[in-house]
Amino acid sequence: MPRHYAIVPAAGSGARFGAEMPKQYLPLAGKPLIYHTLSALCRCERIDRVWVVLSPDDVWWRTHDWAPLGSKLETLFCGGETRAESVINGLAVAETAVAADDWVLVHDAARPCLSQVMLAALCDALADDPVGGLLAVPVADTLKRADAAQRAVATEPRDGLWQAQTPQMFRYGLLLQALTGHRGVTDEAGAIEAAGLKPRLVRGDTSNLKVTYPADLCLAELILQGKKR
Repeated sequence: MPRHYAIVPAAGSGARFGAEMPKQYLPLAGKPLIYHTLSALCRCERIDRVWVVLSPDDVWWRTHDWAPLGSKLETLFCGGETRAESVINGLAVAETAVAADDWVLVHDAARPCLSQVMLAALCDALADDPVGGLLAVPVADTLKRADAAQRAVATEPRDGLWQAQTPQMFRYGLLLQALTGHRGVTDEAGAIEAAGLKPRLVRGDTSNLKVTYPADLCLAELILQGKKR
């Protein structure tokens, strides 16, 4: 049976957040933000190992205690300039442990509210899928296209539009080949699409938000507190 592994690319600086440190290390509910992200993956019984891919010059990781996350977690200081490069580098290190048809779940470092229910739904939905797929939610809001002056010039139809989330789950061999051939993509599903395949969209939940701006951090804390009740 194929096994499941997870990779968390965390070599970015989080420039849009505007903090003095990478946003993955900002405090959230008493822990670094990325702690909650990694905890969700490490707690999943189906996942055998979790690789977090950090920048070679990361100085924040060693200032925290990650021991409570357990033995599944492995740290790789081989992050690249882009997300795709970090994932490719992580996949290269994992080559000796992972078979070509094993599943790899790539998850954003800044998505700390991933639930075990969503993880199970993704793994179940894709268990026999020939391509793989990702968590996503249908777009609910009205979409406006803006001009250079930030004025609305058109309303875009939202039928068939989904907002991509993570984890994004694909076979190791297929994912490595797709990313290597299409390094300019912004997510793994984009590489699979560029390779001519169609990833499956597995309906997720809006609580699986990505922390991008300061207000998102407050919302993530409320979500995490709600899960503890």
